[in-house]
Amino acid sequence: MSYSEPRTLFEKIWSRHEILTRDDGVSLLSIDRHLCHEGSFHAFDKLKMENRTVRCPELTVAIADHYVSTSFPERNEVEALRVPIEKLEINSKDAGIRLYGVGSKEQGIVHVVGPEQGLTIPGITLVCGDSHTATHGAFGCLAFGIGASEVAHVLATQTLWQTKPKTMRININGSLSDGVVAKDIILHLISVIGANGASGHMIEYAGSTIRNLSMEGRMTICNMSIEAGVAPEWLNPIKNFRLLKRKKACSKTKRLGSSNKGLENTCDRAWGDI
Repeated sequence: MSYSEPRTLFEKIWSRHEILTRDDGVSLLSIDRHLCHEGSFHAFDKLKMENRTVRCPELTVAIADHYVSTSFPERNEVEALRVPIEKLEINSKDAGIRLYGVGSKEQGIVHVVGPEQGLTIPGITLVCGDSHTATHGAFGCLAFGIGASEVAHVLATQTLWQTKPKTMRININGSLSDGVVAKDIILHLISVIGANGASGHMIEYAGSTIRNLSMEGRMTICNMSIEAGVAPEWLNPIKNFRLLKRKKACSKTKRLGSSNKGLENTCDRAWGDI
């Protein structure tokens, strides 16, 4: 695609991160941020079996969230839940990965910690071994949920093989009635397009209703879009930069300024489906 042609936000981010494309059309993407949780121990085991190391520990963050007890987080007595957390601590230490573990004030649900700590930045590629990783799309980044073997691949290479999805834009306009929230919007949308209505697509949400949602509301929209079979999805990130610059991780990096240049959509005509 010529850079003079109109391009969507998706096209811009994809082209910035595309390393090569195979004959079958699958692309190798560079990954800017990898979020791991205690369910990722299979991937670390695979690396050890193959005598591999984590290629970019500075781009990887480990967060204990899937098996942490909500009642007594610091003394989980269920072995099946405690062991994966202990493995995450060991694997993170061995690889030199930053860990938000049990007892850390930064620890929490992985898809909340990313935005809270400024790890989720507009314009980047972000992956995590969880189906709701597209939650981060609310901040204008390209976020994928990946499987265990893909987690191992990203740990070892900081890249991901990915089929380029089709594009879809959904415009939602108007004011919400009292008592109607973001979850109602996305549930209604899924009822309209179906559980597989966005299969093989990425979605950008637009319109006055979306623009007026809080960041929490936008995250809800992106989080639940997976229930419609969507790959990645996001909202225009331009108005989110000020919020992110206050975050600790963002204040220490220059990527926020460099990764978001030119992220606006060039032209609506670039969309496959609207």
